Amino acid sequence: MTLGDLAKDFFERSMLRSPFEATESGVDGYDHLVPDLSAAAERRQRAEFEALAAAVAEVDADGLGPADRVTRAMLLDGCRSQAADLAAGWPEFTVAAATGGVHLPVLSTVPRATLTTPQHATAYLRRCEQLGTFLDQAVERLREGLAGGRTPTAHGVRATIAQLDAYLASPIAEDPIASRPAPDGVDGDRWRADLTRIVEGSVRPALRRYRDDLERDALPQARPDDRAGIAHVPGGERAYRDALRMHTTTELSPDEIHALGLELVDGLRAEYERLGRAVFGTGDVDEVIRRLRDDTSLRFSDGAQILAAARDALDRAVAAVPAWFGRLPRAACDVAEMPAFEAKDAVLGYYQLPAADGSRPGYHWVNTYEPHTRARFEYEALSFHESVPGHHLQLALQQELGDLPSFRRFGYLAAFSEGWALYTERLADEMGLYTGDLDRLGMVSFDSWRACRLVVDTGMHHLGWGRRRAIDYMLANSALTPVNISNEVDRYIAWPGQACAYMVGRREIERLRAVAAATLGDAFDLPAFHDAVLRNGGLPMRVLADEIDAWLRGAA
Repeated sequence: MTLGDLAKDFFERSMLRSPFEATESGVDGYDHLVPDLSAAAERRQRAEFEALAAAVAEVDADGLGPADRVTRAMLLDGCRSQAADLAAGWPEFTVAAATGGVHLPVLSTVPRATLTTPQHATAYLRRCEQLGTFLDQAVERLREGLAGGRTPTAHGVRATIAQLDAYLASPIAEDPIASRPAPDGVDGDRWRADLTRIVEGSVRPALRRYRDDLERDALPQARPDDRAGIAHVPGGERAYRDALRMHTTTELSPDEIHALGLELVDGLRAEYERLGRAVFGTGDVDEVIRRLRDDTSLRFSDGAQILAAARDALDRAVAAVPAWFGRLPRAACDVAEMPAFEAKDAVLGYYQLPAADGSRPGYHWVNTYEPHTRARFEYEALSFHESVPGHHLQLALQQELGDLPSFRRFGYLAAFSEGWALYTERLADEMGLYTGDLDRLGMVSFDSWRACRLVVDTGMHHLGWGRRRAIDYMLANSALTPVNISNEVDRYIAWPGQACAYMVGRREIERLRAVAAATLGDAFDLPAFHDAVLRNGGLPMRVLADEIDAWLRGAA
């Protein structure tokens, strides 16, 4: 097989493994499918990715051009990461009401599928018809995990039960799956009737079975809060090392990442002191953090204010980016309110890619739950991260690189994408986008939040910390509110290693920028550097370093 054939095979297998991810990524053609969670499918898919990695390794890199060498390196990484991820057996012990919860794509991703044609309408019904089987497989995998001593966390189980109870108590007219409008070209009354029948007769009963199994079988055996990390799960040590390697695209060990986090947290104190004096008249770091967290005058009063803040930040960034980048995406970005059922247990916000066919813009989904608990100074940094110049600029531009293989156009590498988005929080300050020192304190708080992640993620999953210790560490070293910290820690518990990618990726982008500036001297052009970073889409960190080195040799 040619490298191009192998790339197509990898993309197809990845999308078949994760068709919900295809929907989130705006990839058409998979919206009629659901994942196969069975242990047999997991074993088969793992073997397929391992065989594909062996085939890619046989392709002679010396005979390839520069672009194909990058594709080969990324295919090897991708195949090995997929195989390792499948080997971990996450469905056996992962239960969460936030990122990582098996049921969440049913309630959030499924309703976001594109519905603009009769073909889309048919695909939507076909997917909904299969959701019952998908959820029953989730129950079976949990039972297999319990039998092997691979148990979920009690906190995650309780939160999921509460979330499902709220969903199941809601009227069918407000159901996010059943309330989608029919597209033009179909019999709307008949289509909605079929959809309602499927949701009432299959999807909701399956979610109830999942919920009841959690309460009856999983909860009595679930891990307590003081054993929240997968360090306490059989096979967890290897699974965590593989997860760190996949998400950071580096060989950094858990101990190295933990030490880096401690160093970064300590290093941010000087900025808290300086900005604290300007905003609050005190350089006492603990007092600055207390004011940021506890001063109710710094909170929003309603959800409309949160949405307005996010939209205003996006508008200002869109107006400013042409001076800082040579190439920008064609797709627009919009701001939307996170669905109520999801928001209570969710993070501050997240990004959704535009549809590849242009039928849907990119979205920054914003959490407006209990606005009086949401700090005003956080939402500018959040907006720059999730929309422009962060995720939307990078990921939408990547999607539009039509000469790249599909797995690269629609792929997501956490260290690159999250590292880039975190880099742009600081870049936004260079661009003059923050409205004042209070919002810059939000930027610093977000830095300490991501530095804390390195400490608490490795603390729980490698060193055996409990959930309370992780929360207390973040309370002491970031200005996030207790509600946000609890939600964040629960996310790290459910998605080991991913949270470490942000700061690891950003530091590498910053290092490469410093190298480029030192190499080129007066000839260094920041927009050109940004274009060089983004021109190949997301890359593993070591591949990015090679590409910037090649760019520098051409630019010098």
